[in-house]
Amino acid sequence: MRKVEIIGFKRANLGKTESKRLRLEGQVPCVLYGGDDQVHFYAPAIQFREVLYTPEPCFITLNIEGETFEAIAQDSQYHPVSDMLLHVDFLQLFKGKYIKMEIPVKMEGTAPGVINGGSLVIKRPKLVVKALPKDMPDSISVDVSNLKLGKSTKVGALTTEGFEIQNSPLVTIASVAIPRALRGAGLTDEEEGEEESGEEGASEATESAE
Repeated sequence: MRKVEIIGFKRANLGKTESKRLRLEGQVPCVLYGGDDQVHFYAPAIQFREVLYTPEPCFITLNIEGETFEAIAQDSQYHPVSDMLLHVDFLQLFKGKYIKMEIPVKMEGTAPGVINGGSLVIKRPKLVVKALPKDMPDSISVDVSNLKLGKSTKVGALTTEGFEIQNSPLVTIASVAIPRALRGAGLTDEEEGEEESGEEGASEATESAE
């Protein structure tokens, strides 16, 4: 797992006025929880580029005035208009304690349906994983080498080791969409049925996720 260090400073005041002042100075108010006591601190906004603005997950070493904590970014808040980063919540990590993270999926292989003119559609670019910090994967491999036109692969088809996927087994991860030009032209009844099944699966996945 990728590791990033963030250097922060303890906050003396926790009011809204102080938070606003910090943001104007390019700082981000933060809180670390999960331990015996919450730690309120702030850090320069530029340090969050490698944490929040990349699809790759990471573990974070928080260095707060010389005291270090291992953590993950649990939640972040942004201004609805300017997209300015307003606040970040961190969860402290402990050996032997399970955590949940969103982990990106990685497509493996070439789908036959794509070779035949279809388009690979990734429905779920990330999945929620529960694991001990030492077992948390960088990515989840999804084999698409058997996907024909109209077919899809779901969470239930994945094999895992050392971690658990928290999404429903019925959630669709990826499917091969049939181009409009190919619909009804040279497709067998079986392939058309597969397409409908894939679309229904995607709909069920969306409802399950919601």
